[in-house]
Amino acid sequence: MNGHTDILLDSGTNELEVVMFKVANGTFGINVLKVREIINPLPITATPNAHRHVEGVIRLRQEVIPVVDLAQVLNLPPSNEPDQDKLIVAELNKMKVAFHVHSVSRIHRISWEQIEKPSELSLNAESHTIGIVKLESEMSLLLDFEKIVVDINPKTGLSLEQVKNLGPRDRSEKSIVIAEDSAVLRKLLQDTLTEAGYERLSFFEDGKATWDYLERLVKEDQTFKVDLIITDIEMPQMDGHHLTLRIKQEEHLKQIPVIIFSSLITTDLYHKGEKVGADKQISKPEIVELVETIDSFVQ
Repeated sequence: MNGHTDILLDSGTNELEVVMFKVANGTFGINVLKVREIINPLPITATPNAHRHVEGVIRLRQEVIPVVDLAQVLNLPPSNEPDQDKLIVAELNKMKVAFHVHSVSRIHRISWEQIEKPSELSLNAESHTIGIVKLESEMSLLLDFEKIVVDINPKTGLSLEQVKNLGPRDRSEKSIVIAEDSAVLRKLLQDTLTEAGYERLSFFEDGKATWDYLERLVKEDQTFKVDLIITDIEMPQMDGHHLTLRIKQEEHLKQIPVIIFSSLITTDLYHKGEKVGADKQISKPEIVELVETIDSFVQ
């Protein structure tokens, strides 16, 4: 994977590349941008009192990396041919995790418009899926790897306590628009930002819904209603980079600060956010840095 340099050379194209893999009979996907490498299984050292989804740890070069069994996470049967299994080593929320899968097929380049939000009927709130990828020959599920990791170790998520440690906060009348597809993270952001004094929050499930709202404000000459925009990167229909690019190209919106708040703010990816004009990029789960950045833009 490290030699794969042709990953979306242009920023803001609303495309992504997905590594397809199988667990039991199910086909799933992970954004290439999260993947550091794909390796054959290594000896696993069991860790006492580990979460039931964690098989143990591996040593990869000089790093010790936890191994998450996706069959366990997804409640699917174990591999029929464990010798053929693979480990997808991913980096998200500033940490590396190896996801144990049964096979890896190929990389597909697709548009976020090809990814549908799962309906409430097909998936309950505890689901680990952020989108359904429609390909010509099959459908696959794009998994919410951040949620999988936070479920195993809540400390990797947003912390209300960290915001409380900032001390008493003034209430702010500033209006913030937030694009975040994860229901869990929308709730956490609502709780933490409200605790930080920001109560005028408008949440949208993807970049397209956010853009439709902003476009409507432009038509009604009401862009003054928005003081700041926070966006995730990975979202069905329209991703955060494309949303940011559109905002910064629109005469009546480009002065509004845009903060990208995502698990994908790695060193390699930082330049993509810069290219589309993001005013600031913060890696999840750095909620205190997010609050302090909002303070600096809107006070």
